[in-house]
This record gives sequence, C-alpha cells and structure tokens, in this order.
Amino acid sequence: MTQAPLRRLIDLPGIDALEMKALMKPRMADPDERHEFPEIDEAAKAVFGLTPEEAEAIALPDDWDGIDRLEGFDLTDAFEAEGWDVTDSKRKPLRMIRHWALPLALAMRGAAGELPFAPEPGPDEPGDDWGAKMAAEATRFRKR
Repeated sequence: MTQAPLRRLIDLPGIDALEMKALMKPRMADPDERHEFPEIDEAAKAVFGLTPEEAEAIALPDDWDGIDRLEGFDLTDAFEAEGWDVTDSKRKPLRMIRHWALPLALAMRGAAGELPFAPEPGPDEPGDDWGAKMAAEATRFRKR
C-alpha cells in the first residue's frame, strides 16, 4: 500500500513569503514578538481560519498530546505522522513553525479552524505512481 504524499506547510498561501521574511528578520520567528508582525496573524487567519492568539485561547481536548509543544525533529516527525511536512527545502523545521504549530494541529484534528482545500492528484498529475511514469517516459526517450 502506498502512502499519500505529505502536504507541505510551506506551500500554503503566504507561508513561504513569511519564511523568507523571517530569514531577513529573525525576530519574526519569535512567538513573543508576534505582536510586531501583523502579517503573521493575517496569514494564519487566511490559511487556518484562526490566528495563533485565537488558537492559544481555545480549550484543548482532554486527550491532547501536545504536538504543538514539541521541538526540532520530534515536532517534524509528529506532523509527518499526521500527513504534514513542516520542513524547508533542506529538511529543517520551518523558522516560523512556532507560530503555525498550534493552529495547524487544531485544524488538522478538527478541534478548531480549518485546513485549506487540497485537490487530489488527477490521472495526469504526479501522485503515487509518479516514479513509474517517469521511468516509462525515460525508457521511451532512450528508444528514440
């Protein structure tokens, strides 16, 4: 059985641009400095339907596992187990993951907020058999 491809947090609208900004302004990644950067709340509201501050105000379910409080690769592994890639192109945790972890966790578990629509890959789009399609295309190319 093949596993569905992971959804990438950085591919959601506005997340990549804020990651780039955080590279230039490292304070932007600090949750204590969030009040200085209203674009964080705007992006979270647009993507998850709630801001990080609204997410913090929500009463967590009794069986909440604290996925949002994990650090480093423990955090990335936990989100990966739930179908989300929260790393950058170098497979490091996103700089701003502290802002996105709780809203994402609440939304993906249906406790609050919402996840953006993600269409299923169609027959002509890369999906589970993408590697096989590429191998077949390479074989056809070599035969020409």
